[in-house]
Amino acid sequence: MEQQQTAPAPAYATARPVVVLTGASSGIGRATAIELTALGYALVLAARRAEQLEVFARHLDPSGARVIAVPTDVTDDTSRRALISAAHAHFGRIDVLINNAGVTVEKGWWWNDPDPLRVLRVNLESPIELTRLILPEMRARGSGHIVNIGSVAGRAATNGMYSASKFGLRGFSLALRRELLGSGVHVSLVAPGFVKSEMTASARLPMPGPDVVARAVAGVLLHPRAEVIVPRLYRALVWLETLLPHLGDRIVKGLIYRRYDHSRDPDAQA
Repeated sequence: MEQQQTAPAPAYATARPVVVLTGASSGIGRATAIELTALGYALVLAARRAEQLEVFARHLDPSGARVIAVPTDVTDDTSRRALISAAHAHFGRIDVLINNAGVTVEKGWWWNDPDPLRVLRVNLESPIELTRLILPEMRARGSGHIVNIGSVAGRAATNGMYSASKFGLRGFSLALRRELLGSGVHVSLVAPGFVKSEMTASARLPMPGPDVVARAVAGVLLHPRAEVIVPRLYRALVWLETLLPHLGDRIVKGLIYRRYDHSRDPDAQA
């Protein structure tokens, strides 16, 4: 009788929820990894900077059992699939996907950038493709959570390509949540305003640290919500943008274009 082949056992069996987190080596991703590790989650950390990512993973978990690092280019399909395969090989499943990797344009205006559409590939296309890879398993199991890191720039437009990507990510997140109603799979959007990170290093604005976003991510995992804006003061900006768009024009012109030079670290995806 022919023996039925079975999938190899995962390297590390755990009852902890398993999280795949992109853009994990710096900024919001790094803060989120620290927060979730403290809460007991098992983590698959994804970013481009392999050495920095591995050092961070070992800092969180010296044993290498509960936290693993998987160097990943989220814009590359082969790399995305390798990330999912690595998570399954080590843990056997994926319970949570946090799409955090993000970039903005080079210094200056988006139309002068040599590859402005890269912003859409990192910020919008990659979350969609990663979600598409992970959804079958979550739907079959009847549980899971997808958390997309959006931006207040997806509600109050400030930068052509970046806002386009975050408006799109918001629409995708809210629609996907409705498409999955009753499936047991939750979808949440966490939309930060300006917080301290490599991407905002040149912004001359008062900003909290990325831990405020990390706490919001942990909050929606514990108590699922469709959308959360952090810090709270940015909710007023969204309200003003909706009701008084001309006032929003003045705020953007006065507070952002005069003080923020649209620079970004070329490794901000990491």
